[in-house]
Amino acid sequence: MHIILWEFVVPADARERFQQAYGPDGDWAQLFRRAKGYLGTELLHSDTAPEVFLTIDRWETASHFESFQRNFGREYRELDQKLEGISTSERKIGVFSAVDPI
Repeated sequence: MHIILWEFVVPADARERFQQAYGPDGDWAQLFRRAKGYLGTELLHSDTAPEVFLTIDRWETASHFESFQRNFGREYRELDQKLEGISTSERKIGVFSAVDPI
């Protein structure tokens, strides 16, 4: 499994819209669902810092995500531009692979 983690800092007045856009049924997930290999998105909210959110996007493989980027790059950029400014900070934490049990 190919997992991409992002951290966002979201002002109080934008949190509802952010959750609608970045949640498991939000704007991003709807776009991702159009691609083969997308497994889902999870949105996490910090218990100690109310302005901090994490997103977890799951793909079957890195190749599936790369294919999504090639096939839906224009739509990705348009949505990214549409949602510009909804957060005050956006940081890609990293890309991870699930570890098979030993």
